[in-house]
Amino acid sequence: MGQGDGGRSGASARRGGFQIERATNGRYQWQLKAPNGRIVAVSAPVFESSDEAHRAVAVLRDEAAGLTARITHVRAGIGWIWVVPGPRGLPEARSSRAYERYATCQNAFRRFVALLERQLPLPDRP
Repeated sequence: MGQGDGGRSGASARRGGFQIERATNGRYQWQLKAPNGRIVAVSAPVFESSDEAHRAVAVLRDEAAGLTARITHVRAGIGWIWVVPGPRGLPEARSSRAYERYATCQNAFRRFVALLERQLPLPDRP
């Protein structure tokens, strides 16, 4: 569900912000969308509950100013992706797509951090 959308979907939901999605396997992941609706980043791990996904979003948002990216070449194909490593070295967030140029990937990470810093806290879970 989108940040601040009260659980609505469709035309009444906000196009930008965090959205928690439930996969067909029953687990949860988040996406961060830009105001234009484009997916900017996705959670690297999957979560057992939407509450876990919400907590992960809160931690990222609180630590936005200090986040660093590991930029790597994609294994299959051409391009670069950024990954935010967590405290144990496991990925916490990643780019939603590969970028043709290294510099473009760096800029995409900077835009992710700027967008992340502007996000309001997700509503409390019932």
